[in-house]
Amino acid sequence: MSDVIASVEAAEDVRPVERPADLLDEQLIGQLVDRARAGGLQLTGEGGLLQQLTKRVLESALEGEITDHLGYEKHDPAGAGSGNSRNGVWVKTVLTDVGPVEIEVPRDREGSFEPQIVKKRQRRLTGVDEMVLSLSARGLTHGDISAHLAEVYGASVSKSTISTITDKVMDGMAEWQNRPLDSVYPVVFIDCIHVKVRDGQVANRPIYVALAVTVDGTRDILGLWAGDGGEGAKYWLQVLTEIRNRGVADVCMVVCDGLKGLPDAIGTVWPQAITQTCVVHLMRASFRYAARQDWAKISRALKPIYTAPTADAAEERFLEFQEEWGGKYPAIVRLWEVGFILPVLFRSWGLCA
Repeated sequence: MSDVIASVEAAEDVRPVERPADLLDEQLIGQLVDRARAGGLQLTGEGGLLQQLTKRVLESALEGEITDHLGYEKHDPAGAGSGNSRNGVWVKTVLTDVGPVEIEVPRDREGSFEPQIVKKRQRRLTGVDEMVLSLSARGLTHGDISAHLAEVYGASVSKSTISTITDKVMDGMAEWQNRPLDSVYPVVFIDCIHVKVRDGQVANRPIYVALAVTVDGTRDILGLWAGDGGEGAKYWLQVLTEIRNRGVADVCMVVCDGLKGLPDAIGTVWPQAITQTCVVHLMRASFRYAARQDWAKISRALKPIYTAPTADAAEERFLEFQEEWGGKYPAIVRLWEVGFILPVLFRSWGLCA
């Protein structure tokens, strides 16, 4: 092991002139691996090469931090009489992506040194927390996660620790879900997606999503809400009311699907808001009324309507579509007339606030 550590230190003195940096990295890594294998040292696992390298990197970073804090290098005479100096080390074990690693953390006499790479009372590096959250999101119980970490990394992580990690994220989510919002949004997109959720048993549940475009032109997810059963306008009314109560006094346009009762719910919360049916939902609804062999033709015929540069141009393209397809598919014509053309014309005529 001493040969491996020595090779890490010796690598600092290597100054190639013509070799590219990536080639040097490959040669250095190959040298470390070869020496580890020759010395009977495993690459992974407890006491392996990766753990030893992680220990050296963390300790070197901590030594650099205390040097910056004190203002002089270790054993530098300039530190004499400075009022603060190194005061040995204290040993702690931190859980990392490669398993538990025991490191020596330097101290100063005044106790004012606050390490950042491994903070005081920190026992896990961030990658471990992310791993726990990822496993939890995949439906593993706290006991399953604890057993997985013990089996793969040889790390003992209690169920209470795992619960603390997940609870911290839940607290952050609750804070985000209840944060104040802007008073006005030009456009708000609302839709519902169905996902599989484990709550005792796996079941499909609707997740209500509200995404807004701010006055600065950026996107902002206003929130996510988990409902029960199927998507309904009554639950959307609760969601929109909550958004209004968080400070959204007005919305210029709400883009949504053709759910029955949804325009009324929007009008109840923001009476002056324009309700615009989403083009994607209009296209999907149109295909339900058409024969499959006509889908491609209808799609090409509808595109000039929703990509028209002006309201008058959109109306002209709609009349052309009506003349071509109105006799065969009158339901599609009515769908686009109510869901797209009339709202566009009303806005152009100034009949909508």
